[in-house]
Amino acid sequence: MIDQILQLDTDVFIYLNSLGTTTWDPFWMAYTSKFNWIPFYALLLYLMFRQMRLKAVLITLLAVALMILVTDQVTNLFKSGFQRLRPCHLAELIDGMRLVKSSCGGQYGFFSGHASNTMAAAIFIGLTLKKRFKYLIYLLIVWAILMGYSRIYIGVHYPLDVLLGMLFGVLTGALFYKLNIYAINKFKADKNDQKIT
Repeated sequence: MIDQILQLDTDVFIYLNSLGTTTWDPFWMAYTSKFNWIPFYALLLYLMFRQMRLKAVLITLLAVALMILVTDQVTNLFKSGFQRLRPCHLAELIDGMRLVKSSCGGQYGFFSGHASNTMAAAIFIGLTLKKRFKYLIYLLIVWAILMGYSRIYIGVHYPLDVLLGMLFGVLTGALFYKLNIYAINKFKADKNDQKIT
C-alpha cells in the first residue's frame, strides 16, 4: 500500500513538474525565494502590530518566533527521521524531470519546510487579522498553496512533501494563534485591556 502511494506521488510529481516551461521558470524561482517576500511579511507584521500596545507586540513577536522555530525543527526531525530523498537526488528521476534550481538543496525532502512555514504564517496572520480583514486569510492560504506548488515546479519536492507540510503548517499556525491570544489575555496586553478571542 505504501509503495503504491509513493509511486502515485512520484507519478503526480513528474506530471506537475513537466508542465513547467522556460517562460515561467523565472516567475516560479522568484516566487519560491523567501527573500523576495520580506517586504510582504513586513507589511503583514505592520498590519498586525499597528493597533497593538507594546506588550502585545512583544508577546506576538515571541509567538511568531517560536512558531517558526517549532515548524523548522519538526520539519528537520521528519526529514532526518524518514530520510526520503528529494526527487532531484534520485538518479532514476533526474533525466525525466525538470530541475529549475541550480542545485537540488538538502538531501531529504519529507516534508517541505517552505510549505509548512508559509502555511503556518498564513493561518497565524490570517486569524490575527480576521476582524479587520475578513477575507485576507483566504488570500494568504492561496499564497501558501502556490508556494507549495512552486517547490514541485522547480523540482525539489514531491506533492506529498508539500501537502503534509501544509497540513502541519495549518496545525502549527492555529495552535500558536491560540497560544498567542491566551498569552495576550493573561497579561492584559491588548490595546484596551479587554479580553480578545
